[in-house]
Amino acid sequence: MVDFLAENNHCGQAVLRIVSRGNAIIAELLRLSEFVPYVFKLKDKADQQKYGEIIFDFSYFKGPEISEGRLETKPELQDLDEEFRENNIEILTRFYLAFESVHKYIVDLNRYLEDLNEGIYIQQTLETVLLNEDGKQLLCEALYLYGVMLLVIDQKIEGEVRERMLVSYYRYSGARSSADSNMDDICKLLRSTGYSSQPGSKRPPNYPESYFSRVPISDTFISMVIGRLRSDDIYNQVSAYPLPEHRSTALATQAAILYVILYFHPTTLHTHQAKMREIVDKYFPDNWVISIYMGITVNLMEAWEPYKAAKTALNYTLDLPNIKEQASRYSHLMERLHPQVQQFLKQGFLREEFVLDNIPKLLNCLRDCNVTIRWLMLHTADSAYDVNNKRLRQVKDQVLTDSKYNSKVLFQLLLDTAQFEFVLKEMFKLMLSEKQNKWENYKKEGSERMTELADVFSGVKPLTRVEKNENLQAWFREISKQIQSLNYEDSTAAGRKTVQLIQALEEVQEFHQLESNLQVCQFLADTRRFLHQMIRTINIKEEFLITMQIVGDLSYAWQLIDSFTFIMQESIRANPSMVTKLRSTFLKLASALDLPLLRINQANSPDLLSVSQYYSGELVSYVRKVLQIIPESMFTSLAKIIKLQTHDIVEVPTRLDKDKLRDYAQLGARYEVARLTHAISIFTEGILMMKTTLVGIIKVDPKQLLEDGIRKELVRRVALALHKGLIFNPRVKIQDWQSMYQSTHIPIPKFPPVDESVTFIGRLCREILRITDPKVTCYIDQMNTWYDVRTHQEVTNNRLFSEIQESLGTFGLNGLDRLLCFMIVKELQNFLRLYQRLILRDRAAQETLRALQKVVTPVKGIIANSAKIYSSAVAKTQKIWTVYLDAIMKVGQMQILRRQIANELNYSCKFDSKHLAGALENFNEALLADIEAHYLDPSLPCPKEDNSLLYEITAYLEAAGMHNPLNKIYITTKQLSFFPVVNFLFLIAQLPKLQYNKNLGMTCRKPADAVDWPPLVLGMLTLLKQFHSRYTEQFLALIGQFIRSSMEQSTRWSSRTCLITFLMSSGPSCESPVGLKARRHLRGARLAFHSSGISLGSSRAVK
Repeated sequence: MVDFLAENNHCGQAVLRIVSRGNAIIAELLRLSEFVPYVFKLKDKADQQKYGEIIFDFSYFKGPEISEGRLETKPELQDLDEEFRENNIEILTRFYLAFESVHKYIVDLNRYLEDLNEGIYIQQTLETVLLNEDGKQLLCEALYLYGVMLLVIDQKIEGEVRERMLVSYYRYSGARSSADSNMDDICKLLRSTGYSSQPGSKRPPNYPESYFSRVPISDTFISMVIGRLRSDDIYNQVSAYPLPEHRSTALATQAAILYVILYFHPTTLHTHQAKMREIVDKYFPDNWVISIYMGITVNLMEAWEPYKAAKTALNYTLDLPNIKEQASRYSHLMERLHPQVQQFLKQGFLREEFVLDNIPKLLNCLRDCNVTIRWLMLHTADSAYDVNNKRLRQVKDQVLTDSKYNSKVLFQLLLDTAQFEFVLKEMFKLMLSEKQNKWENYKKEGSERMTELADVFSGVKPLTRVEKNENLQAWFREISKQIQSLNYEDSTAAGRKTVQLIQALEEVQEFHQLESNLQVCQFLADTRRFLHQMIRTINIKEEFLITMQIVGDLSYAWQLIDSFTFIMQESIRANPSMVTKLRSTFLKLASALDLPLLRINQANSPDLLSVSQYYSGELVSYVRKVLQIIPESMFTSLAKIIKLQTHDIVEVPTRLDKDKLRDYAQLGARYEVARLTHAISIFTEGILMMKTTLVGIIKVDPKQLLEDGIRKELVRRVALALHKGLIFNPRVKIQDWQSMYQSTHIPIPKFPPVDESVTFIGRLCREILRITDPKVTCYIDQMNTWYDVRTHQEVTNNRLFSEIQESLGTFGLNGLDRLLCFMIVKELQNFLRLYQRLILRDRAAQETLRALQKVVTPVKGIIANSAKIYSSAVAKTQKIWTVYLDAIMKVGQMQILRRQIANELNYSCKFDSKHLAGALENFNEALLADIEAHYLDPSLPCPKEDNSLLYEITAYLEAAGMHNPLNKIYITTKQLSFFPVVNFLFLIAQLPKLQYNKNLGMTCRKPADAVDWPPLVLGMLTLLKQFHSRYTEQFLALIGQFIRSSMEQSTRWSSRTCLITFLMSSGPSCESPVGLKARRHLRGARLAFHSSGISLGSSRAVK
């Protein structure tokens, strides 16, 4: 018969895909539940007033025309509604797709059941599928996952919020106009149930059975699934838990499935007392708090309260003597197991021989530990008991009392058990990998021992007091052959034969009186020992690892573990080496990922990565949360050290009296500093002991964890210090009434910022920078226009600034210019930091630049083999130029914008205020003439530094556009090593990306390169302007040397070689002569720099 999960079994693959999708949907719902837009909860009064008229629940569907008509009568509501749509449509779409997938899931499951009944799948019916082991598992899981989806949605996303989100999506998307939309069915399924997850809230009547019945499912299917779960061990888990008292734990997964599915058949819960008694006796005889999916816990006392049959059946379990018996039993187990596990974990106790001889004992200990931890964690969890329910409080208090519950002791047992499991698993994995080699070595050693004994009794090898014995010689040779004939592949036969050989060796020693010869006895004992080792080794099986994986399941604690976070952190604070045991606990918790990922992996679903990333990410976040105590403790100790060094420890003077030496020694304070410093080093060692760990599919590097944790704590403390420290004296602060720009009659309004910009001018400026980004646009200087690099369509032109002038006026345009000016300052400051990082702190880059500087000196000379030298230098520094180019082009882009603004301001000033323009122009020329004359003859007058004339006239000139942004000094700079060489290398590194066009000048060769020549040149010019003029002279000299050397080489070399190959390496092949190519690049460079005010001289001079 074909395997049910085989790829060619369409029946099995269909239900497997459904179950796989179910697990992926639950992961998506859990992920989205953390991103429910707060505004849809309408909890704040401000939100209710602002959005109450545009956010609707399902009452909207009773009369959508009325609601929409109300919006149309109020333009301000229409604007708010449009803004709300733009802000939320993306997340609403994501939620809707998740809700739609839930509805599609149950529709597909019903269709699958119909296909089974109609015989679509040959030789398969509902009965035959439920008889198959994989089939009954998948059908039970399919219905169970649908129930879990509904419960997760109701717990994580409140009903009213769901309705508001669905109505908003319906209004904002095309769902209402789409004919094939199943919005109606989704709304019917997910309308509010009245359930609230808030503590103390009452349970709605007939919940959740009425919720589960919104989409009809075959009663026959539900009954048959419940029947299978009642009678069978569908996952064969009982074999991993042979002890009868562990039966409820063995069937815990199946119990969770049955609990959810029973809500699809509430009649069983209400009236079928015999069935419910059978279910409780099998699954819940000693437990009443269960985990239904990834740590979502349910207390059956509360959950089954409304159902008569279920409540009656559970009465024995909840009988006070039974509760006391169970709690006392687990209390005794805690007392017995804890020292036992600690004994196993002692250094050197778990040796290979001990483990192989005591496998049943070790596995029983693991079972007891895990069962005890599970019962105590679930039955003492605060989340499992409603504090407003008196009976639940009484039961919880009794459990805590009778079990002598201590959270620290339980946590310690969890740590030790996780460490014990981890050590055992690693040992078994190692033994399994070495199993065959070790077995063959033992066989070889045993065979050789027998051969040597045979030689001893042959008389050939002299051995003290051993007489020749041909019978023993032949017998030992035969034993050697028998050992050699043992087959590793047939482990069962080999095991039986090995036992017979051991018995034979014991008998030969006894009947032939060989005890008198110690050497012969030693040989026989060694051989028996090797044979024993062979038996132990052959018995190492992978089933032990599988059993440990089943027994060690911690998925029930996926959420409960958070209640132990404080204990974990306090343990780490007291003993940082505790991190190593925590690593084992985190790995044990990671085993919970097997539950949702198993079916997804079996179905080869593309959802595997996203689901793995979600659960792994959640676990890694928790690991970071726990380990954050280490940076916090480090900074607390550092703060104490700073306080001691600042306030307590007095500086020792250079000369002091001998009598005062003890006072200045301050031994107590210095000891405290040493102790705290040692504690900090211990904390860092603690986290580094964790080793790199794969948590799910995410690799956790302890060094990165430590670095991120330190940075997080540093940011928190610095931000807190600045928040508390930067509170200025109100007498010094400039109030609105003190500001020259503020008015009580016409106040400047203050709005909450909507992005990184504080005001609308900032948003306008950033939008202009975005649409004129050099990476996606090309600026043509002759046209004063920006074109899209790919489509060559016009993006904007200088008319943009005329329209801004018309809209915002001169002050608005001047304010935009000033903002760009400050942005340039910021970019240039960032550039200096970038230069420090990329050049001055990079030893390899400095070596390359130093070597090139040596080659190009003197700059008046010509470099031999220049193309090779230049291309080599460029290649070695290639990684620098991407960020370097971005920084330069940003400055150049803003300089182009400033020039355009200055041109527009000057143009409007001359037309609108020609007398002001003439006066400013003449005044400026006269002032410059006086300053120039003063420097020629210092006796002539000149404005002094305390004279505000120059500052005031500058503000007028900039407002009138009578200034050149390219001549402005934006920042003060210091001398930078290799600066001219770096800029020269940067420039020639960009040349292959450009081509010369006689109409347009230098243009980008390929859109992918994203190099715009005008911003590049103006950015470079602005940068050079901030430094001493000798840097510019050296830069131009290097360019001149580059052109001379290149021309010299191109006249001597054949075409398609050296420099031109370097210059054109990224462009298409060309058949024109080499000299023409070089002249084109030369002409393009000269024209571009000439347009920016830089002259390279004539071609003859360059040569």
